[in-house]
Amino acid sequence: MTSLLKIATDGFYRLIEIILVICMAVMLVMVFGNVMLRIFFNTGIDLSEEIPRFAFVWMTFLGGIIGLHRRSHLGVDMVVQALPILGRKVCWAISQVIMLICALLIFYGTYLQHDIIAGNSSPVAQLSMIWVYGVSYVTGAAIALICLSNLIRLALGQVADDELIDVHEEGMTEGLEAERDMKAQGAKP
Repeated sequence: MTSLLKIATDGFYRLIEIILVICMAVMLVMVFGNVMLRIFFNTGIDLSEEIPRFAFVWMTFLGGIIGLHRRSHLGVDMVVQALPILGRKVCWAISQVIMLICALLIFYGTYLQHDIIAGNSSPVAQLSMIWVYGVSYVTGAAIALICLSNLIRLALGQVADDELIDVHEEGMTEGLEAERDMKAQGAKP
Protein backbone atom coordinates (compact mmCIF):
# COMPACT_ATOMS: atom_id res chain seq x y z
CA MET A 1 0.00 0.00 0.00
CA THR A 2 2.79 2.44 0.85
CA SER A 3 4.60 1.72 -2.42
CA LEU A 4 1.38 2.45 -4.32
CA LEU A 5 1.02 5.71 -2.40
CA LYS A 6 4.64 6.61 -3.15
CA ILE A 7 4.12 5.91 -6.85
CA ALA A 8 1.00 8.10 -6.84
CA THR A 9 2.71 11.01 -5.07
CA ASP A 10 5.79 10.76 -7.30
CA GLY A 11 3.47 10.77 -10.32
CA PHE A 12 1.64 13.82 -8.97
CA TYR A 13 4.88 15.78 -8.53
CA ARG A 14 6.10 14.62 -11.94
CA LEU A 15 2.82 15.83 -13.51
CA ILE A 16 3.27 19.22 -11.86
CA GLU A 17 6.83 19.44 -13.17
CA ILE A 18 5.60 18.60 -16.69
CA ILE A 19 2.92 21.31 -16.42
CA LEU A 20 5.61 23.78 -15.30
CA VAL A 21 7.73 22.93 -18.34
CA ILE A 22 4.71 23.33 -20.62
CA CYS A 23 3.90 26.71 -19.06
CA MET A 24 7.50 27.85 -19.54
CA ALA A 25 7.49 26.67 -23.17
CA VAL A 26 4.16 28.40 -23.86
CA MET A 27 5.47 31.63 -22.35
CA LEU A 28 8.71 31.46 -24.33
CA VAL A 29 7.14 30.64 -27.69
CA MET A 30 4.24 33.07 -27.43
CA VAL A 31 6.21 36.04 -26.13
CA PHE A 32 9.14 35.48 -28.52
CA GLY A 33 6.79 34.97 -31.45
CA ASN A 34 4.86 38.12 -30.59
CA VAL A 35 8.08 40.15 -30.31
CA MET A 36 9.24 38.89 -33.71
CA LEU A 37 5.86 39.71 -35.25
CA ARG A 38 5.99 43.23 -33.82
CA ILE A 39 9.55 43.83 -34.99
CA PHE A 40 9.31 42.42 -38.50
CA PHE A 41 5.63 42.70 -39.42
CA ASN A 42 4.41 45.54 -37.18
CA THR A 43 1.61 43.32 -35.88
CA GLY A 44 1.01 40.92 -33.03
CA ILE A 45 -1.25 38.24 -31.66
CA ASP A 46 -3.56 39.38 -28.89
CA LEU A 47 -3.62 35.96 -27.26
CA SER A 48 0.16 36.02 -26.89
CA GLU A 49 -0.16 38.76 -24.29
CA GLU A 50 -2.85 37.06 -22.24
CA ILE A 51 -1.93 33.36 -22.28
CA PRO A 52 1.67 33.84 -21.03
CA ARG A 53 0.29 35.84 -18.09
CA PHE A 54 -2.02 32.96 -17.23
CA ALA A 55 0.86 30.47 -17.61
CA PHE A 56 2.92 32.59 -15.22
CA VAL A 57 0.15 32.43 -12.61
CA TRP A 58 0.08 28.64 -12.94
CA MET A 59 3.88 28.45 -12.74
CA THR A 60 3.90 30.51 -9.55
CA PHE A 61 1.24 28.48 -7.77
CA LEU A 62 2.44 25.06 -8.92
CA GLY A 63 6.07 26.00 -8.31
CA GLY A 64 5.15 26.68 -4.68
CA ILE A 65 4.04 23.06 -4.32
CA ILE A 66 7.28 21.74 -5.79
CA GLY A 67 9.32 24.14 -3.67
CA LEU A 68 7.65 22.95 -0.48
CA HIS A 69 7.99 19.30 -1.48
CA ARG A 70 11.72 19.72 -2.17
CA ARG A 71 12.16 22.01 0.86
CA SER A 72 13.81 24.63 -1.33
CA HIS A 73 12.02 27.80 -0.23
CA LEU A 74 14.00 30.74 1.06
CA GLY A 75 14.24 31.24 4.77
CA VAL A 76 16.37 32.38 7.67
CA ASP A 77 17.72 29.64 9.88
CA MET A 78 20.20 31.37 12.21
CA VAL A 79 17.99 30.97 15.28
CA VAL A 80 16.83 27.45 14.42
CA GLN A 81 20.39 26.19 13.93
CA ALA A 82 21.32 27.41 17.40
CA LEU A 83 18.47 25.48 19.05
CA PRO A 84 18.68 21.94 20.40
CA ILE A 85 16.76 19.19 18.61
CA LEU A 86 13.61 19.68 20.70
CA GLY A 87 13.59 23.41 19.92
CA ARG A 88 14.07 22.68 16.23
CA LYS A 89 11.15 20.25 16.31
CA VAL A 90 8.92 22.80 18.03
CA CYS A 91 9.85 25.54 15.54
CA TRP A 92 9.37 23.16 12.61
CA ALA A 93 5.95 22.13 13.94
CA ILE A 94 4.94 25.78 14.37
CA SER A 95 6.04 26.59 10.81
CA GLN A 96 4.13 23.58 9.45
CA VAL A 97 0.97 24.61 11.34
CA ILE A 98 1.24 28.19 10.04
CA MET A 99 1.70 26.96 6.47
CA LEU A 100 -1.21 24.55 6.91
CA ILE A 101 -3.48 27.39 8.05
CA CYS A 102 -2.38 29.59 5.15
CA ALA A 103 -2.94 26.77 2.63
CA LEU A 104 -6.42 26.14 4.02
CA LEU A 105 -7.16 29.87 3.77
CA ILE A 106 -6.02 29.87 0.13
CA PHE A 107 -8.33 26.96 -0.62
CA TYR A 108 -11.26 28.39 1.35
CA GLY A 109 -10.79 31.87 -0.12
CA THR A 110 -10.88 30.44 -3.62
CA TYR A 111 -14.01 28.50 -2.70
CA LEU A 112 -15.68 31.69 -1.42
CA GLN A 113 -14.77 33.55 -4.61
CA HIS A 114 -15.49 30.64 -6.96
CA ASP A 115 -18.76 31.98 -8.41
CA ILE A 116 -17.30 35.46 -8.94
CA ILE A 117 -14.14 34.11 -10.57
CA ALA A 118 -16.05 31.62 -12.72
CA GLY A 119 -18.44 34.36 -13.85
CA ASN A 120 -15.62 36.55 -15.18
CA SER A 121 -14.10 35.95 -18.58
CA SER A 122 -10.69 36.92 -19.81
CA PRO A 123 -10.79 39.89 -22.22
CA VAL A 124 -9.20 38.26 -25.26
CA ALA A 125 -9.57 34.48 -25.00
CA GLN A 126 -12.96 34.68 -23.27
CA LEU A 127 -11.88 31.89 -20.90
CA SER A 128 -13.59 31.61 -17.57
CA MET A 129 -11.13 33.01 -15.05
CA ILE A 130 -11.60 29.90 -12.92
CA TRP A 131 -9.23 28.22 -15.41
CA VAL A 132 -6.62 30.77 -14.40
CA TYR A 133 -7.16 31.24 -10.68
CA GLY A 134 -8.64 27.82 -9.97
CA VAL A 135 -5.07 26.55 -9.68
CA SER A 136 -5.20 27.90 -6.13
CA TYR A 137 -7.52 24.99 -5.29
CA VAL A 138 -4.75 22.59 -6.26
CA THR A 139 -2.07 24.61 -4.50
CA GLY A 140 -4.02 25.07 -1.29
CA ALA A 141 -4.97 21.40 -1.10
CA ALA A 142 -1.49 20.10 -1.99
CA ILE A 143 0.34 22.36 0.45
CA ALA A 144 -2.17 21.52 3.19
CA LEU A 145 -1.62 17.79 2.57
CA ILE A 146 2.16 18.19 2.60
CA CYS A 147 2.08 20.13 5.88
CA LEU A 148 -0.41 17.72 7.43
CA SER A 149 1.70 14.71 6.47
CA ASN A 150 4.79 16.47 7.86
CA LEU A 151 3.01 17.06 11.17
CA ILE A 152 1.89 13.43 11.32
CA ARG A 153 5.43 12.26 10.55
CA LEU A 154 6.74 14.56 13.30
CA ALA A 155 4.23 13.16 15.81
CA LEU A 156 5.25 9.61 14.86
CA GLY A 157 8.96 10.45 15.17
CA GLN A 158 9.68 9.84 11.48
CA VAL A 159 11.25 13.24 10.75
CA ALA A 160 15.03 13.18 10.38
CA ASP A 161 17.05 15.84 12.17
CA ASP A 162 18.31 17.33 8.90
CA GLU A 163 14.70 17.96 7.81
CA LEU A 164 14.14 20.30 10.74
CA ILE A 165 16.03 23.07 8.97
CA ASP A 166 14.11 23.94 5.84
CA VAL A 167 16.78 26.21 4.38
CA HIS A 168 19.38 24.48 2.26
CA GLU A 169 21.85 27.00 0.95
CA GLU A 170 24.57 26.19 -1.49
CA GLY A 171 27.42 24.54 0.39
CA MET A 172 25.34 24.19 3.56
CA THR A 173 25.22 20.40 3.36
CA GLU A 174 29.00 20.17 3.43
CA GLY A 175 29.14 22.55 6.39
CA LEU A 176 26.58 20.56 8.35
CA GLU A 177 28.42 17.31 7.62
CA ALA A 178 31.73 18.84 8.75
CA GLU A 179 30.07 20.08 11.95
CA ARG A 180 28.64 16.60 12.62
CA ASP A 181 32.06 15.02 12.05
CA MET A 182 33.69 17.46 14.45
CA LYS A 183 31.06 16.74 17.11
CA ALA A 184 31.52 13.01 16.59
CA GLN A 185 35.25 13.39 17.16
CA GLY A 186 34.61 15.37 20.34
CA ALA A 187 36.01 18.69 19.05
CA LYS A 188 34.24 22.00 19.45
CA PRO A 189 33.00 23.62 16.23
